[in-house]
Amino acid sequence: MPDTTADTHYKCEQCGAELRFAPGQTMLVCDHCGHKQAIPDSGPASISEIAYQSALANALPPSAMEDVRNCTCPSCGASFSLPPDVHASVCPFCATPVVADTGATRHFKPQAVVPFNVTEPQARQSMTQWLGQLWFAPGGLVDYARKGRAMSGMYVPYWTFDAATQSRYRGQRGEYYYETQTVMVEVNGRMEQREEQVQRIAWYPVSGQVARNFDDVLVMASTSLPRHYIDGLQPWDLTALKPYSPDYLAGFGAEGYTVGLEEGHSMARTIMDGVIRDDIARDIGGDQQRIEAMSTDVSDETFKHILLPIWMAAYKYGGKTYRFVVNGQTGRVQGERPWSKWKIATAVIAALIAAGALAYYYQYWQATH
Repeated sequence: MPDTTADTHYKCEQCGAELRFAPGQTMLVCDHCGHKQAIPDSGPASISEIAYQSALANALPPSAMEDVRNCTCPSCGASFSLPPDVHASVCPFCATPVVADTGATRHFKPQAVVPFNVTEPQARQSMTQWLGQLWFAPGGLVDYARKGRAMSGMYVPYWTFDAATQSRYRGQRGEYYYETQTVMVEVNGRMEQREEQVQRIAWYPVSGQVARNFDDVLVMASTSLPRHYIDGLQPWDLTALKPYSPDYLAGFGAEGYTVGLEEGHSMARTIMDGVIRDDIARDIGGDQQRIEAMSTDVSDETFKHILLPIWMAAYKYGGKTYRFVVNGQTGRVQGERPWSKWKIATAVIAALIAAGALAYYYQYWQATH
C-alpha cells in the first residue's frame, strides 16, 4: 500500500505517478499507467462515538486530535488543505485566489467518511442536465459549463450528534365544534336570512411527556456554502459511512471545519427541539395544539466528526461567478441560476401580445353577440 502522508497524495508502486481514489470502488488508481491498488478492508469495526461532555472538558486521548495546516479563503471563509509543496491556489468554493496559512491549528480528527460514489463525468452530466431544465437561463451557459474546467471533488466537514431526550410539556388541545348562526346574504339583489354552521374551537388544558432517542443529527461544520445549498443536497445515506482512512481522500480536497463543536451542538439542539415540538403536538392530539411550556432533559450525548463528498464548480459567466454543487453520493444538484434578460423580455412581450389578442377577441365577441 502507498506511504501514508498528511496530504493524502500517494505514489503509484509501478510508475511513481500520483494515485487517486476511484469513486464507487474500493481502490486507488493511477491515471498514468492504469495500475490499481486495493484499499484494505477495515472490516466490521464500528465507528466510535465521542462523549460530548468529555470533549468539552478536554478529556480526550491525543489520538482524537490532530494538527492541521489549512488555507482560509478571504471571500467565502472556506478552510481547506493544500499539499506541502503548494503555497497558492484558488478556492474551490468561489474561485477566489488564496495562499496557504502560516502555522497549524488543533482539530478533531475525522472519524468516518462517506466515499465518493459519483464520478466527475457523472457529476458534470448531472449539472448540465440541471442547467438545461432552468427556465430563462442564458442559452450558452450549458455549453460553457460543459466545456469548462473539471469540477473539484471536495470532502466537506459535518458533525453528527446523538442524544436521549425526555421532555415534559404543558399546553392546550383545541377541538372543533360548530354553532348554527343566522346571517344576511345577498341573493339576486335582495338580502335574505340564512342559517349556516360556524366553526368554533374549544380549548382544554393538557400536560404530559414525550421521549425520543436521536441518532446522527447532521450539522454542516462549515459556512462556505449557503445553507439552502446544503439542505438541497440532502438526503445523505449515512449507512454508507466508512471508518476514516486517508486512502479515500487521495486525489481529492478536504475542507477543515470552521463551525466549532459547541456551535454545531447548539445547531443540533435546535433541530432536536423542532422534532420534539412535533412529537408534543402529536401527543396533545385534537384539531389544534398550543404548547405553552416545555422542558427537556438530555443524556448520553455523543458526536462524530465526519466527511461527506461534494463535487463543485465555480463558473464566470457574463462577468459574474456562479457556483454549482453536486452530491458526490447521489448526484443531486444545487446551484446559483443566472437569468437571461432577453428571454425574460421576450416572454413578457409575448404575454402582452397574447393578452391583447384575447382582449380584442372578447370585445369583438361582445359586439357581435
